[in-house]
Amino acid sequence: MNKKELCNAVVEGLKALYPAAECSLTEREAYRLLIAVRLSAQCTDARVNMVTPVLFEKFATLEALAEASVEDIEEIVKPCGLFHTKARDIKNMCVMLRDEYGGTVPDTMEQLLRLPGVGRKTANLILGDVYGQPSIVADTHCIRISNRLGLTDSKDPYKVEMQLRKVVEPAEGGDLCHRFVLFGRDICTARAPKCGRCPLAPLCPSNGEKG
Repeated sequence: MNKKELCNAVVEGLKALYPAAECSLTEREAYRLLIAVRLSAQCTDARVNMVTPVLFEKFATLEALAEASVEDIEEIVKPCGLFHTKARDIKNMCVMLRDEYGGTVPDTMEQLLRLPGVGRKTANLILGDVYGQPSIVADTHCIRISNRLGLTDSKDPYKVEMQLRKVVEPAEGGDLCHRFVLFGRDICTARAPKCGRCPLAPLCPSNGEKG
């Protein structure tokens, strides 16, 4: 079985396990999802989902966030950690979206990467979830699981993204990465993965290893 065939088998196996594939962050409007992803750095999605309703109740529009003080944003996003940097990025991101992009989240990698606090992982998530473009979100789950399955051989997010793009059908990438998150939380955990009840175990060269 070559890597493309292996990848197709993994995609089908995870579809059977998780028929519904969607981002675990609850915000869906483009600029709000962008902010939620920024807040999720070194923070759980569950905590971000508790903070974003409070943030968007106080600052209901992109314009309101662009006009807000960094200190007021900090006060709300503090539970997400790294709040000085995140609050500054959120304000500056909203200012740039308002002033340079007409209040619309851009739909190209190049333009998204110009926004404060936005890297390839965030940009890929927006391109996939908001605009339906081919995307690979190389987060910690994606990197760990794709390495264990033998689909990739690097810990570097960019290299993992590029390696996966060679073997994943373009239309499947975004949903596959959402399923990797669910799979990584439930079964293919960082420590003591549950290989004994893993439906992908027959495909996996790391089956039985302890992490």
